Amino acid sequence: MNVQMLNGWYFFWIIISIAVFIGLYYLLRKKSERVKRTVLAALLFFALALHFLKALFPPYSLNTETLYRDIWFINICAANICLFPFLFLSKSETAHDYMFYLGVLSGIAATLYPTEPLGKADQMAELLDVIRFYVHHGLLWIVPLLMVVLGLHKLSYRRTLRVLPCFMAVLLFIMVNQALQSELGFVALRGDEMLEIGYRNNSFIWGPDESGLGDFLLSLCPSVFKTVPVGAYAGEPKVWPWFWLWCPAAVLFIPPSFLLCMIFDGRAFISDIRTLGAKIRGMLKRKT
Repeated sequence: MNVQMLNGWYFFWIIISIAVFIGLYYLLRKKSERVKRTVLAALLFFALALHFLKALFPPYSLNTETLYRDIWFINICAANICLFPFLFLSKSETAHDYMFYLGVLSGIAATLYPTEPLGKADQMAELLDVIRFYVHHGLLWIVPLLMVVLGLHKLSYRRTLRVLPCFMAVLLFIMVNQALQSELGFVALRGDEMLEIGYRNNSFIWGPDESGLGDFLLSLCPSVFKTVPVGAYAGEPKVWPWFWLWCPAAVLFIPPSFLLCMIFDGRAFISDIRTLGAKIRGMLKRKT
C-alpha cells in the first residue's frame, strides 16, 4: 500500500468510504428512529475508542513521547472525534448543525487530501494507522450526513451563522487541551512544542504558517490582530492566538455551510426570498 495523490490507493479509500455510506443508508433507511440513532451513536463511540486504541500500534506504540502528545485532541478532526458522540446524543439543533457542517467539510477535505498517509514513508509498516485514518475521517462525514438524510435532523439555513461561534468554541477547546498538555508534562513543560504551528494540522490556532494557505488566511485577518497590543513588545508583529482566526474562519466556513444547507433546505430559502420580495413590492406600491 502506498497512498499518493490520485494513485490507485488514493481512489480505493475514497470508493470504500462512499460504499460504506451507501451501504449504511440502505441498511438503515427503513429502520425505526431508535435503531438509526443507536447505530450512528455506536459508530461515533467506536471512533472515540479507536482514537485511544491507536496507542497499541505503530507509529504511536513505538514512541511514547509522541504518543503522550498525539493521544490528546490536538486538531479539529481529533476534537470532533471526541465531541461528536456527545453532541449526537444531545437534543441541541445547533450541536447537530455543527456536526453536519464541520463533519462533512473537514471529513471530506481530509479524505480528499490525506496528509497523514501521504506523509508516511513506509505505509505498509503503519498499515493499521492508515486504516485508522480513513475510518476516523470517513465517519466524520458519513455519520453526520446519514443523520440528515435519514431524517434524524433537519437543517435550516436560518441557523447557518451559528456554525462560526461553534467552530471557534471547539478551537478554544483545542487550545485548552494543548495548554493542559504542556502544564501536565505530556509535552515539554511550557516549551516550543505546544506552540508549534504546523504540528499535525492544529488549525493555525497559534498563528499562520509560511505556506500559501497561511498567507491567504493572514490576508483575511484585521490588522488589529497582527501586532502585540500592550506591554514591552507593544506594536511588534505577532498575531493574536485564536482571535486572529475569526474573520478567516467566517470566510472559509459560512459560505460552504450555506451551500451545503441549500441542498436540504433550498426550498425554504427560495420561499422566504419570494415572501420578502412580495413584502418589499407591497411597501413600494403603498409609497407610490
